[in-house]
Amino acid sequence: MTKPAALREQNDDQLELLLAETQQQLFRLRLQSETERLEAPSEIIKAKREIARIKTILRQRELERQRSAEAAASPSAPAPARKKKK
Repeated sequence: MTKPAALREQNDDQLELLLAETQQQLFRLRLQSETERLEAPSEIIKAKREIARIKTILRQRELERQRSAEAAASPSAPAPARKKKK
């Protein structure tokens, strides 16, 4: 299990590779749980959480790139004026 801070230090390619490895590990754990007894059933939960952490970080970066692209595209666009209520 990798700490979130350590995951954030990695670039997107490393995270994609780690995501694929963790998904393969989860598949093997699920297969093993069906065919034989797992030594540590909590490993399935840990793998699922690791996948969620990686996907969350990748999504945050994607949204950050989107926001910066939108900000660069229209830096001087004024905000629409709001009407005053009576």
